Amino acid sequence: MGFKGFVEGGVASIVAGCSTHPLDLIKVRMQLQGETQVPNPAVQTLRPALAFPTTTTTSSAIHVPPPPPPAAVRVGPVATGIRIFQTEGVAALFSGVSATILRQTLYSTTRMGLYDILKQKWTDKETKTMPLSRKIAAGLIAGGIGAAVGNPADVAMVRMQADGRLPLSQRRNYTSVIDAITRMSKQEGITSLWRGSSLTVNRAMLVTASQLASYDQIKEMILENGLMKDGLGTHVAASFSAGFVAAVASNPVDVIKTRVMNMKVEPGQKPPYAGALDCALKTVKAEGPMALYKGFIPTISRQGPFTVVLFVTLEQVRKLLKEF
Repeated sequence: MGFKGFVEGGVASIVAGCSTHPLDLIKVRMQLQGETQVPNPAVQTLRPALAFPTTTTTSSAIHVPPPPPPAAVRVGPVATGIRIFQTEGVAALFSGVSATILRQTLYSTTRMGLYDILKQKWTDKETKTMPLSRKIAAGLIAGGIGAAVGNPADVAMVRMQADGRLPLSQRRNYTSVIDAITRMSKQEGITSLWRGSSLTVNRAMLVTASQLASYDQIKEMILENGLMKDGLGTHVAASFSAGFVAAVASNPVDVIKTRVMNMKVEPGQKPPYAGALDCALKTVKAEGPMALYKGFIPTISRQGPFTVVLFVTLEQVRKLLKEF
């Protein structure tokens, strides 16, 4: 039973992660808006930072005027998506998708499987119910362990998604998640794979506890009050509500995590951020407290559909594997 929970959660997470990847990329780009450490290139070439091998030639380069300074422009999710499409190509919306697949395989499979195991152990045998406090505790434990396992893929994903906003001379141009992890290990040391891991763990604990516990609790409330029967409508309503709760709880930590993971540390030079707290203080000081909710619209736009696809797929996979 325990192993089946990992398989069910892993399949559902990979489907959800891939289907909402463009929204996640837009969220990352918006969270990096306002950083003053990204210089302006004199010219920019329209070439997507793909998650798959690509070849380019100087003869095919298209030059456009330099964009305005990042700190001076604030654009919404639609404008951000259009800009990525126009300047980098439609394929850029799936930059880092290979890292997303690996991340969901490591992180989400672990957290979903562990949550299922804890849920089975902590559910009252007589009433078949589990108190909300235990659901939250199970989510915190499962999310923390899952994040520690999947952090290398998370770092690679953030960098691959953010690569297109850098000047050509500063782009990392990772060809795949394996290339990203290999090069980070060689150039920055093995510890770079766990950069921002404390933030990843904290965020994952918040997301998992709020997302999984909320889904189970809201679903139970709907069924107990006879609002809907156990079916697609109930699954969609409970999962979208859970996605909203998770987005509100995790967005500030997510912004700091994105910036810490994406920072470029040159050999012999001082890192832009000394740590999570330093990043948070510098962000708030330079851009205001609401900077911690940058990318919230794409976060909820992504978290909602992601959670819906995740739990609807999970319920269907459970039906298919019911006899196993």
